[in-house]
Amino acid sequence: MKSIYSTFSLAACFMAVTLASLAGSPLLAQTSAPAPAVPSKPATKPRTPEDAVTPILKNAPRHAEFMYRKTQGEIGLLFIGDSITDYFSRKGEWSWLKFAPYKPANFGVGGERTEHVLGRLTNGELDGINPKVVVLMVGTNNVGQCPDEDPNWAAAGVTKIVQTIHAKLPNTKLLLLGVFPRSKKDSEVREKTKAINAIICKLDDGKMTRYLDIGKVFLDESGEIPGDIMPDMLHPNAKGYDLWYDAMKPLLTEMMK
Repeated sequence: MKSIYSTFSLAACFMAVTLASLAGSPLLAQTSAPAPAVPSKPATKPRTPEDAVTPILKNAPRHAEFMYRKTQGEIGLLFIGDSITDYFSRKGEWSWLKFAPYKPANFGVGGERTEHVLGRLTNGELDGINPKVVVLMVGTNNVGQCPDEDPNWAAAGVTKIVQTIHAKLPNTKLLLLGVFPRSKKDSEVREKTKAINAIICKLDDGKMTRYLDIGKVFLDESGEIPGDIMPDMLHPNAKGYDLWYDAMKPLLTEMMK
C-alpha cells in the first residue's frame, strides 16, 4: 500500500511541476484572448486655403432630415448655419415662434464649418424650394476648431456659400449675418471672427445680398460676453436668441415684403 501511495504522490508532483513550466509557454498563451489594440489618435491634418471651399457632406442623417422637411410644406424663410443657428428653434423656441408667419425652416447643424454647409447645399437641400429670404451665418467653427485657419480662408468659404445660394435660388434674397463674437474680447479667436466679418461685409450689394452685423447686442460695455446671454461665450441662450430676433427684425421685415 505504501508503494501505491508513493506512486500517486510522485505523479501529482510531476503534474504540478509540468503545469507550472507550461504556464508561460505559447501553448497555454493561445487559450486566452489577446488584449485589444488601443487605436492611436490620428494626426491633425494641416488646413489649406482649399479646405474651406471644398464641399464635404459631414452629417448625412441631418441632411436627410432637411431633405424630408422640403416635402412637408412651403418654406418661406430658411436659416442656414452651424450650431448657433441649429439651436435657435430649440433653445430659443419662444423667439423662433415669432417667425411662424414666414413659414420658417432651420437647416443649421452643430459643429459644421463652411465646407460642411457647402456639402449639404450642393447635395440637394436647396433644390425644389423658393424661400423669399435665406438667413446665413457660418464661419465660427472654421477658426474655432482649426487653430491654423486663416480668416481669409473662412471668408472664402462664406463667399462660396453665398454664390451657391444665389446660383440655386436666383429669386431669393440673402440676409448674411456677421459671425457672432465669441470667447474673451482679447482672444485670438475673437479677433479672427472680426477679420472674417471685415471681408464678408463687402458681399452686401444692397439688393439680393444684405449684410448685418448684430454682434454688439451680445456684448457688455467692456466688450465682454455676459454669462446670462451666452453662458459658454459661444451659443446664445433664450435671452440671447431674443436679442438676435429683435436686432434682425427691422431688416428681415423689409426683405420679406
